[in-house]
Amino acid sequence: MRKTRLLALLTAAALAVTVTACSSSSDDTTAGPSGEGFPITVSHALGSTTIESADRIATVGWSNQEVPLALGVVPVGMAKATWGDDNNNGVLPWVEDKLKELGAETPTMYDETDGPDFEAVAATEPDVILAAYSGITKDQYDKLSKIAPVVAYPKIPWGTTWEETIALNSKAMGREGDGQKLIADLTAQVNAAVSAHPQLKTTKTMFAYLEPTDLSKIGYYTLNDPRAEFLKTAGLPVPSVVERSSSETDKFYVDVSAEQADQFNDVGLIITYGDDSTLARLQADPLLGKIPAIKAGHVAILQDSTPLAAASNPSPLSIPWGAAKYFDLMAASLK
Repeated sequence: MRKTRLLALLTAAALAVTVTACSSSSDDTTAGPSGEGFPITVSHALGSTTIESADRIATVGWSNQEVPLALGVVPVGMAKATWGDDNNNGVLPWVEDKLKELGAETPTMYDETDGPDFEAVAATEPDVILAAYSGITKDQYDKLSKIAPVVAYPKIPWGTTWEETIALNSKAMGREGDGQKLIADLTAQVNAAVSAHPQLKTTKTMFAYLEPTDLSKIGYYTLNDPRAEFLKTAGLPVPSVVERSSSETDKFYVDVSAEQADQFNDVGLIITYGDDSTLARLQADPLLGKIPAIKAGHVAILQDSTPLAAASNPSPLSIPWGAAKYFDLMAASLK
């Protein structure tokens, strides 16, 4: 289950207090919870959805709740965080911080370990269900649509970037303009975090997944996955093996035999999940230990199931919380 959740993001992805959606205003976020322009039609990979109102917002999947929260709106229901949670309350720290800022109670939460909890979602009586970043199937989409209009992912399951997540979900809320402002603000924060480490702009970086009990192969995320795409859009060069596989498949993750480790010769930095023993085990492996980045110790280890590991899959609220820490870790791994 651990590997499945990681590969499907952090996938991934309790209190049972239902709250009515509310909002707070700021200089550049003045629309109410429902926004404007309803009815609104949003196209996505599973169809086209028309939304009549967004007063009560439920979310499924990973991080979708962060879009309304970032815009000052508290959803009535959201998925429980089961990976990366620091205190086992089902809420990631940056979401906790935002709820405190808004003076709001924790929304109703549901466990999605085995997929969407349809009864729990229905109990929140939503006007719309945001699932722009998710892996819901057509069958699950159809069942959720019987509860309320659903906004699914734009292209492939678990392949939605943080920018696309904001764009789709904010449009469904009638807050498209505010969503674009949020994207611009977060982009500036990412650029500032990377600029503090200019050496990263010349280092081909790969996000890998290495199964601790099986080093006979090395897996990595393609540009179809938000983690790898985030590195590219932040200005970090893409290794040739990642560029090639990303153009050949729509999968977000692939793996190759350790016997083909020479494919990674131009990788200058590897990011992976692990613990304090991970680098030593990789360097001791007769095949993986020959990869230049591993041999040189240029491996950024995201301590497994920690908030920073979860923040490596960027989202509207995790970027302000963790982008600088993330790039600091990468830069430190190059020294």
